[in-house]
Amino acid sequence: MKTRAVRMYGLDDLRLETFELPEMKEDEILVKVISDSVCMSTYKAVKQGKNHKRVPENVHEEPIVVGHEMAGVIVKVGKKYEGQFEAGQKFSLQPALNYKGSPYSPGYSYQYFGGNATYNIIPPEVMELGCLLVYDGDSYFNASLGEPMSCIIGGYHASYHTVPNEYTHIMGTKPDGNLVVLGGAGPMGLGAIEYALAIENHPKRIVVTDISQDRLDRAARFISPEKALEKGIELSYINTAALEDPILTLREMTDGHGYDDVFVYAPIAPLVEQGDQLLAYDGCMNFFAGPTDRAFKAPINLYDVHYSNTHIMGSTGGNTNDLIEALDLSARGEINPSVMLTHIGGLDATIETVMNLPKIPGGKKLIYNHIEMPLTAIEDFEKLGADNPLFAKLAELVNKHSGLWNAEAESYLLQYYDAL
Repeated sequence: MKTRAVRMYGLDDLRLETFELPEMKEDEILVKVISDSVCMSTYKAVKQGKNHKRVPENVHEEPIVVGHEMAGVIVKVGKKYEGQFEAGQKFSLQPALNYKGSPYSPGYSYQYFGGNATYNIIPPEVMELGCLLVYDGDSYFNASLGEPMSCIIGGYHASYHTVPNEYTHIMGTKPDGNLVVLGGAGPMGLGAIEYALAIENHPKRIVVTDISQDRLDRAARFISPEKALEKGIELSYINTAALEDPILTLREMTDGHGYDDVFVYAPIAPLVEQGDQLLAYDGCMNFFAGPTDRAFKAPINLYDVHYSNTHIMGSTGGNTNDLIEALDLSARGEINPSVMLTHIGGLDATIETVMNLPKIPGGKKLIYNHIEMPLTAIEDFEKLGADNPLFAKLAELVNKHSGLWNAEAESYLLQYYDAL
């Protein structure tokens, strides 16, 4: 059968093409990919081409399908996996395969397996590793956003604290502690706030910083301090650009204690240095933001590492258990990943979106592979609806859900294009 997909042939070379999929084998699964949220990692891969560690050397001869934050529906199950999976099931997947030590992953490495395609053939290693997951939620976009949420969850699980006089690491952020997300008013930061509010052993205080008041205002609108207070959590949004002494102000918010957990969500050296200065005794700083500069560095106070037991670590991506947790929390309504989402588009908008991703304001961009639609900001639906009945209806459904993309809006959009 034919598929339509965005394929990468090398550095800055993306093409939207229609081509024939090979015959599915007994140990493979054919899926219809409904949605894929665009990740900055895809932009980084396109900007590196075959120099990216996950992209094959011969990508110019055997192009790969881009996109890895995908969700869809199973169409046909190979004989080996009959009984384990069924046609008609919604799916999500964990793209970090690490199969037998190989760095290859969907969206970077496979000719017939990636998120920005109408149909995929999922290879056997995905099922062998338990990375194909059935999703029981009422939407596809939440399943697509499960992957970035799993990265956030992985960051929380990877952070750690110690026990005095014992060689013990207690994994996870500190319960009833002080937590700060630096550069945290972007899409991933909002996901981090959602998760912190959902976990049982949550912090007592969450501080989110940014230098954009617009981003902070949007974050506060969708995840309000009042909502957090209902769970006994003090949530504050701080514009550090407006502060004369950000370190002093932020530390004073903890009565001088400092922050038990610091997440750095932007690869900016002064932000890393700021995070280091905010750490409490036995505080953990997680450098979550992935830099593109291999020589990226920032000064760290090693005196505090020695005498105040501060620790610096980094995390990227999540594992399959993190994704399972993300999908479960989303399906049960414990978290709302749509707070990350600001733009919707069709498969025809993928190339322009990926190539210009750092320049496009807002949060996550979601591509629906079976429709054609320019990348459109959700906040523009109402204005566009004056001349377009589709956007008028979408605006109505979004406004019904406090301005957020939702299952009703998705269902209407897909039915409008007869995309299911």
